[in-house]
Amino acid sequence: MKILVIGGGGREHALVWKLRQSPRVTEIYCAPGNGGIADEAEGLPVDIKNLDSLVAVANRIQPDLTIVGPEVPLMLGVVDEFTIRGWRTFGPTQAAARLESSKSFAKQFLQRHHIPTAHYAICDSSPQVRDALPHFHTPIVVKADGLAAGKGVVIAKSKDEAATVANEMLSGRMLGEAGSRVVLEEFLQGDELSFLVVSDGERVAPLVAAQDHKRVGDGDTGPNTGGMGAYTTPTIIDAQMRDWLINHIARPVVAGMKAEGAEYKGVLYCGLMMTARGPMVLEFNCRFGDPETQPILMRLESDLVEAMEASIEGRTSDGDFKWSNDSSVCVVMASGGYPGIFEAGKKISGLDEVANLDGVKVFHAGTSKRDGSFFTSGGRVLGVTARAVDLKIAVQRAYEACSKITFDGAHYRKDIAARALKK
Repeated sequence: MKILVIGGGGREHALVWKLRQSPRVTEIYCAPGNGGIADEAEGLPVDIKNLDSLVAVANRIQPDLTIVGPEVPLMLGVVDEFTIRGWRTFGPTQAAARLESSKSFAKQFLQRHHIPTAHYAICDSSPQVRDALPHFHTPIVVKADGLAAGKGVVIAKSKDEAATVANEMLSGRMLGEAGSRVVLEEFLQGDELSFLVVSDGERVAPLVAAQDHKRVGDGDTGPNTGGMGAYTTPTIIDAQMRDWLINHIARPVVAGMKAEGAEYKGVLYCGLMMTARGPMVLEFNCRFGDPETQPILMRLESDLVEAMEASIEGRTSDGDFKWSNDSSVCVVMASGGYPGIFEAGKKISGLDEVANLDGVKVFHAGTSKRDGSFFTSGGRVLGVTARAVDLKIAVQRAYEACSKITFDGAHYRKDIAARALKK
């Protein structure tokens, strides 16, 4: 079986790593891939923001199965284009991916289908922002409507700050077209939870839940990022809560999308806040999360190819996934300056030493390789991931590995999973 993975980050490295474990896979390609992925899959140059470029790559290799990693190709309709050409592709259509590509669509969808979420207002202009703000208590969450690589969310401490941020987004100066519409949202208190399911358009099969750490600094300080680390344990939620999330959030979303003529196949990522009022939806992603995919797939013991084929063929079931009772954690090592301006091209040392550590896998996110050495090429550089019989040991293993890896300007959070360990 010939497989194509679209994307070039840590999530895609984890997908390639897990897909290679299927006995059915004979060839695996990653477009465009990165320095680390190149050791496990053949990299193919591609512009993932250009449908013609993606079609040309697939036409050349004729994959038996394609997996779409990032959100931009989904928004452009890569699943629609590939399916028309007879290439089986795992992921939602362009219409279904609106759950992620438009936060205003997602909020209105949630309201239509009575799925719990925060109070909100949709604003297309500064006067609309001014009129909406009196209806909110501070702090206020300001979100860009479009895709912003995990950086389109600002928690404003005052109404003046919320107005300033919203107007910056609307002007295009802050996030370009992604901010041409904004969503003001009630600030929710609680623990965030990443709850992913695979759907075939009607049924859903849950993955193990995880918790992301979005802020750049320890103690959840500093600006939002694409994610600085994540962990998953068998006890992060109990079976009763898992079933509640399936029955009150995941299944109603899939049923609602089908009723609205946009059948949802692929991964549905429900970003939740576990509040005193119960779980509430913060956002949707229409693909595997990054960095949650790294620790989640470390615990997966069944064949990922089989589960993806079941989704495409309309036969998803609860038995599609088998999980280890271990815990796992991913710590993201980032370039100096990230999530702001950073320099690339820094040589990475210590990867050979870490390769021999028990229960540790380093997934490459922003790396390139030349003359046998790895160099930084992105903001998030590595996802240092470890698995162990309990979370404490997994965390120790991950941080031991981080301590052995160096590059100029490297930084990472020192408190991934710390709240869970305290509990």
